[in-house]
Amino acid sequence: MMKNYRIELKWAIVFVLMTLTWMVIEKLAGMHSTHIDKHAIFTNLIAIPAITVYVLALRDKRQNFYKGTMSYKQSFVSGLIITLLVTAISPLTQVIVSEAIAPEYFPNMILYAVTEGNMTQEAAEAYFNLKSYIVQGLIGAPLMGLLTTALVALFTKSKTKKQLVAA
Repeated sequence: MMKNYRIELKWAIVFVLMTLTWMVIEKLAGMHSTHIDKHAIFTNLIAIPAITVYVLALRDKRQNFYKGTMSYKQSFVSGLIITLLVTAISPLTQVIVSEAIAPEYFPNMILYAVTEGNMTQEAAEAYFNLKSYIVQGLIGAPLMGLLTTALVALFTKSKTKKQLVAA
């Protein structure tokens, strides 16, 4: 059974490694400190490598598991499994980011939000903390993964054997 999902597990790990690498890049670019005012815009660019990982993953599944012929449903299910794995790993990913990669992020973001008048101290502290981000990840990862999967599956499916014979 697990043999059937090796490709999804591999790409879920690739996705997590990409996410951790992205966080290191954000930190090095000063998005967690000196350029924190640009963080909200810059962080959304992670969609580019995230979608790329899903495309590569579903193409890998099509070529190496389904031998070149994969339906939309098969592609969608494969992407959904990747999403479930990434979601399950997301609390650990967030701990690594918050504790090891960018421990300054939450204090800096709280200070920035309060200083800019966007939030009260209490609201900022309630929002910018590890527990809150773990919860956000457990909600956001499946939602974004589901959306990404639904779209990428449209482009990674191939014609079915019936369609190939009819063509």
